[in-house]
Amino acid sequence: MGKLKDRYIRFDWAIKRLLRDKANFAVLEGLLTVLFEDKTQIVEILESEGNQLAETDKFNRVDIKAKNSKGEIILVEVQNTREVYYLERILYGVAKTITEHISLGESYGNIKKVYSISIVYFDLGKGNDYLYHGQNRFIGVHTSDELQISTKQENAILPKYPREIFPEYYIIRVNEFDKVAKTPLEEWVNYLKTGEIEPDTKVPGLSEAREKLKYYSMAPAERYAYDEHLNAIMIQNDVLSTAKLEGLTEGRSKGLAEGRAEGLAEGRAEGLAEGRAEGILSTARNLKAMGLSIEDISRATGLSKEDIVKL
Repeated sequence: MGKLKDRYIRFDWAIKRLLRDKANFAVLEGLLTVLFEDKTQIVEILESEGNQLAETDKFNRVDIKAKNSKGEIILVEVQNTREVYYLERILYGVAKTITEHISLGESYGNIKKVYSISIVYFDLGKGNDYLYHGQNRFIGVHTSDELQISTKQENAILPKYPREIFPEYYIIRVNEFDKVAKTPLEEWVNYLKTGEIEPDTKVPGLSEAREKLKYYSMAPAERYAYDEHLNAIMIQNDVLSTAKLEGLTEGRSKGLAEGRAEGLAEGRAEGLAEGRAEGILSTARNLKAMGLSIEDISRATGLSKEDIVKL
């Protein structure tokens, strides 16, 4: 019997289960190194108090919070389905991170710069690029020059741009990537989209991913949950596309397409076509019977934890 061809676990699954393990840090460090064009080493994965609050806390959606060698905080978040007020939620997460990591009475000079990286697998909006970068720049209304602030560091007065202090945002729109991967960043985005890795890749992080994220290294139950996770994403995307099409062709987008899109964004079965919804519910029941945790089932199917408990 021939050897099974290597398949690799997609990043959106790996980041929730495997990349928090220190032995696998090199994969995530590779992505950050390529994105920042600067060798980045994770010092630790931070456990924020926000991640320990109730399930209703809006901040629970951040997948990984890391700190680089400069002490700067990096948020890495993966989102598979549309969510209302998505940009507002990113802003909330960054603001909460800043306040969590400075003690009451501590000098504002100890505030750490925060980088927010969002990897989205859905249609976020209009735009021709797959990677967008946002910074805070203060530009003269009449002169168009960029404001510099004088700051005191090590007994010297030095100029500093506000963008060096304020958070930076990266949004990777995975589904918009349709190029032949030639650069390290393009190879990474291709992997984020397809789960494919070139056998001879030398790109930081991807060579480690080829060894650590092999599909056939997973236990059978884990492989089943992963496959159902991919199926659920495909169904959700298909239903969302169908809802949009029906809204355009039948003039019912407000009542139909938006209702379905919002239902999908909340990860609930409501809003799905009846047959597809029952398929996801059936999958969730099977995973529950196999003994998988409520959290794992939620990640695999897109259903809320509350809906899974009721099954």
